[in-house]
Amino acid sequence: MNQTPGMIRETFPVGPLQCNCTIIGDPVTGKGIVVDPGGDAELILERVRAHNLQIVALIHTHAHLDHFLASGELKEKTGAPIHLHKEDKFLWDNLETQCRMFGVPYRPVPGPDFWLHDDEELACCCGVAMHTPGHSPGSMSFWFADHKLLIAGDTLFRRAIGRTDLWGGDYPTIERSIRQRLYTLDEEAVVVAGHGPDTTIGEEIRENMVIRG
Repeated sequence: MNQTPGMIRETFPVGPLQCNCTIIGDPVTGKGIVVDPGGDAELILERVRAHNLQIVALIHTHAHLDHFLASGELKEKTGAPIHLHKEDKFLWDNLETQCRMFGVPYRPVPGPDFWLHDDEELACCCGVAMHTPGHSPGSMSFWFADHKLLIAGDTLFRRAIGRTDLWGGDYPTIERSIRQRLYTLDEEAVVVAGHGPDTTIGEEIRENMVIRG
């Protein structure tokens, strides 16, 4: 389990494309959220039970197939609503097509219950949604200032950035999101990327050869 003082935070890869799923929980209230349930629903539920959390929201950084594959089953099992930025609705509406293109089995997923907005407060641990488009039009990052934690989805990786050659991607837009939004955060903040290992804001400002601070 990842150690983040004052909050429950566990990140682990799920699904056929090994998307990082993150469970965030408040140890006082017992409420939690799941970010990017990209597959392996039973594993996610097992970890939720281990932390004794009540999941109150399923939050998505964007609507590419590898970030949603367990969303329908988790909504069914937990009753938690699905959250997404509205500008990724066209991707969500084409989830079956995405799965077919990548040869991934598709399970029907209900539509989002709520649209995320920039600077919206999340349901747990004083998190805030940040609209960071570029990888997709509706890409979001989730900032937990009190805990110096950023969940960046596929916008920022360790020494890399998200692809912009997929549906709705745009390099100048992702560069602006990273420079103007993410690189202005606390340099000590841990960054949970959509795939691969954690990094920090400061490391990426200094060492990311794609977009330096």
